Amino acid sequence: MESYKIIGSNQLQGAVRVSGSKNAALALMAGALLIEGEVVLHNTPRIGDVFTMVALLEGLGVRARWDGNSLYLDTRTLLHAEPAAELVNRMRASFYVFGPLLARLGYARMPHPGGCQIGTRPVNFHINGLRALGATIQQENGTYIAHALGLTGARIYLDMPSAGATQQLMTAAVYASGLTIIENAAVEPEVVSLAEFLNAAGARIEGAGTSTLYIHGVPHLRRYVEFTVIPDRLEAGTFALAAAITRGAVELHGVMPEHLHALLAKLTEAGVEVREGENTLFVRATQRPKPLDIRTMPYPGFPTDLQQPMCSLLTLADGASRVLETIYENRTQHVPELQRMGADIVAEGRTIIIRGVERLKGARVRATDLRGGAALVVAALAAHGETIVDEIEHIDRGYEQLETKLQSLGAQIQRVQPYAVAAPTEEASVVS
Repeated sequence: MESYKIIGSNQLQGAVRVSGSKNAALALMAGALLIEGEVVLHNTPRIGDVFTMVALLEGLGVRARWDGNSLYLDTRTLLHAEPAAELVNRMRASFYVFGPLLARLGYARMPHPGGCQIGTRPVNFHINGLRALGATIQQENGTYIAHALGLTGARIYLDMPSAGATQQLMTAAVYASGLTIIENAAVEPEVVSLAEFLNAAGARIEGAGTSTLYIHGVPHLRRYVEFTVIPDRLEAGTFALAAAITRGAVELHGVMPEHLHALLAKLTEAGVEVREGENTLFVRATQRPKPLDIRTMPYPGFPTDLQQPMCSLLTLADGASRVLETIYENRTQHVPELQRMGADIVAEGRTIIIRGVERLKGARVRATDLRGGAALVVAALAAHGETIVDEIEHIDRGYEQLETKLQSLGAQIQRVQPYAVAAPTEEASVVS
């Protein structure tokens, strides 16, 4: 397993382009299984989770090839509906193929999904929704086995606006006869993007971006679809926080600022300068951030995926902050790692209390999950001395060429092999 070696206290300066959205790309790749033909996805990020999904699709018989950041999927060769358990166990989004496989082939055998251990993430919304569409689903030894002699439209109410369940049921309903209505649906940009992709393929989906979706079943979809993956709002948010914590000035290109309004509002409240442009975002900070109260919420609220990097910024705030994590009960694993770096931060259940300190110090820390790892990188960029971030395979799952992009902004960060990494010394950790 590789590590990052980061020498902090350098202001980030310059411009960087944001990659395509991880979450959007994974949903589009799953949705591509509905199409018996070729799908071209432009602006696809070349990251760990996407590579895992490519391998999963290839295991089902799909032919995949890359041309730069364009991913070509030939789904005419789809052979079976039993994804490999070792791939499904790697990430939560692998479960998204369940509905499309069932809708197209009438059968699917799906292991329970894995992913970052950030809390309980049951799939009951997915299962109950598929059953409402007429699927017969049994569970045997952690594997879901589903059959359907044609799906039928239904009214489905989600107990909470789950993006994954909304995407799953939307794809499954494309081939269901009649009308499907999904109430309390998620409104994330990635959900809207999937609806636009499916409509481009010939589906009839209305209401994307609102809490009620209407899917009119169709008998078939087009055999060729080209689509562009939207920018990754979470990568953009991470870079915005990195600019703020280092008191730098960074312009993000290829970004959709309207997807980041909750974060940008909080950055502005913290005293960070934010300027939105057409597909650009400028972030500059000249002083310690002001303390904040944060409450994670489903979109358009403050995103849970940026809670951990935001905590890093608030460790240097001029005062005490309070962060309430309402989505995942175990998304506090970054707290003890930030403590190693000198942060005055504690977790009390789902509430994180942060008392800002004047500076962080370099230390050896461990990325326990994707966004927690990003939080440690953000903190290390501002810390005095050398920080080693271990187990960065978690970070590679969701960030494309992170160290290269940060290097272009002036950060001293490099990827190193474990044998080349020594624990930071006291002299290296604290620089006066």
